Amino acid sequence: MDNDSEKRRVFGRITVKKKSSCCTRGEDVSANEAKKDGTNGSGCCSGSLGCCSGSRETNVERKRITIDFLYLDLSVCTRCQGAESNLDDALKNVSNVLEATGTDVVINKVNVNTEALAVKYKFLTSPTIRVNGRDIQMEYKESLCESCGDLCGDEVDCRVWIYQGNEYTEPPKAMIIEGILKEVYGGGSGDIEEKEYVLPENLAHFYRVMKDKK
Repeated sequence: MDNDSEKRRVFGRITVKKKSSCCTRGEDVSANEAKKDGTNGSGCCSGSLGCCSGSRETNVERKRITIDFLYLDLSVCTRCQGAESNLDDALKNVSNVLEATGTDVVINKVNVNTEALAVKYKFLTSPTIRVNGRDIQMEYKESLCESCGDLCGDEVDCRVWIYQGNEYTEPPKAMIIEGILKEVYGGGSGDIEEKEYVLPENLAHFYRVMKDKK
């Protein structure tokens, strides 16, 4: 992994919780030891119904969702900067829900600055936010991005987000939160349709211009 281009951050924890039984099955417990540890000498808790009824060892696995934030530039592009800021704020807003539902979030922030990375991530437009591989808005528009134009010295289009009938140059926090909660509670809306990837001409043009500048 290219450390300069791909960064990973984990919210919460990925772990397996185990609840230990208070029984000491299979071990000899003396009368004195039994008195000290509260067992009846046969490896079972005193006063219990049966042998530690209901306290068998259990494994509880937390849920996990992965969010990919794909972008062309964070140093100049105001649309990418706004998307990152709103994503971070959205995660703070839903942190209590994530904890209550036992959900951990892995954040992959990827600077898709080469054609190779674009192909690897099937990058279609900048910026992109995917939750468990699903774009939070499958259909998108683009418009001239002055920031990226200043970056490469030529005209480049960046993403326009459409939410509740309005257009935005950065994804509203409410839109990001909806995308996260859909995965937390509903597990998405069906399988992701796999399509043959073709590098969009807009991105190909950006990479050519940036390569020529070097």
